[in-house]
Amino acid sequence: MPSCPRSRSTCRLCNDRGPASFFRRKGPFRLSELCALTGTDLADGADADISVVGAAPLEWADAGHITYVESPKYFDALTQTKARACIIPKRFADRAPRAIALVLADRPAIAYARVAQAFHPRRCATPGIAATAVVDATASLGDGCEIGPGAVIGAEARLGRGCVVEANAVIGHHVVLGDEVVVGPSASIRYALIGARCTVHAGARIGEDGFGFVPNPPVGHLRIPQIGRVVIGDDVEVGANSCIDRGVYGDTRIGDGTIIDNVVQIGHNVTLGRGCILAAKVGLSGSCKVGDFVAFGGAVGVADHVNIGSGARIAAHAGVMRDVAAGETVGGAPAKPIKKWFREVATLSQLARRKGEDNG
Repeated sequence: MPSCPRSRSTCRLCNDRGPASFFRRKGPFRLSELCALTGTDLADGADADISVVGAAPLEWADAGHITYVESPKYFDALTQTKARACIIPKRFADRAPRAIALVLADRPAIAYARVAQAFHPRRCATPGIAATAVVDATASLGDGCEIGPGAVIGAEARLGRGCVVEANAVIGHHVVLGDEVVVGPSASIRYALIGARCTVHAGARIGEDGFGFVPNPPVGHLRIPQIGRVVIGDDVEVGANSCIDRGVYGDTRIGDGTIIDNVVQIGHNVTLGRGCILAAKVGLSGSCKVGDFVAFGGAVGVADHVNIGSGARIAAHAGVMRDVAAGETVGGAPAKPIKKWFREVATLSQLARRKGEDNG
């Protein structure tokens, strides 16, 4: 749907279908409550009993909101904001406008995220099973689960308490979901064990066949049976239309707290550590091993059997053909240390200019 050409204050459609009609909201909270939640401090003179009704970035904050800034470059915008309170680094507190209540934090973005979660908590189950859902008689559902219209729960599947399986999602036979797992519309989970508090967004596919063939010309290719599982830890997020293939014999494993964006492909027998981040269109070939807290930019491709050490960073559109050491940052295709890649790009740009190419 195209953006509304009118202001939000004059558009009847925007007003009738504002954010409150889509998203669960809690509050208001007093500033003292938010400080206790985030482990932050109020600046001198700030009223601990100020009531805050929501959290929003600077440009969207309205009266009664709390916002945040991390850098002095946003101070001009801060002077224009309608927000009632702002989370700000302690070292910048004396440079902020006096008309706004200040919450002092070492890491404002983290404090803001926790505040925003307080106002907009994670999706919770509304207990019940829709009339058109199909739940196998041998499946086990924990207390308070919500099973949406057209959803299918297979034989011997086990769901923890408070799980949400939205419309037309499929939970295969023997699949295990931990407590408070949310499975979005039309997603499917097969041959998998899923930890607690995971979110699987709409259309994701977990546990399908891996890409396992043996070339057999001139006839075609011989399929290798994929008889492993997918094992996902706690607090993992799988984006819309992303795919995680099951293992060939062993397991494909995703560590606790890993965040997978939309349209990501994770091949069979990949091992991802804790707290990794994979932006959209990343593709990890089979049997890659990735350490903890590795960050992948968008559209990164990784060849099979590559090892990537903990804390590594892979720039967007990189093609990773060889192992990456822990803590290293790489870019380009084939991927190489980021500074070397930058030098090569700069050199090519200079050569192009020497040959009379357009500087743009």
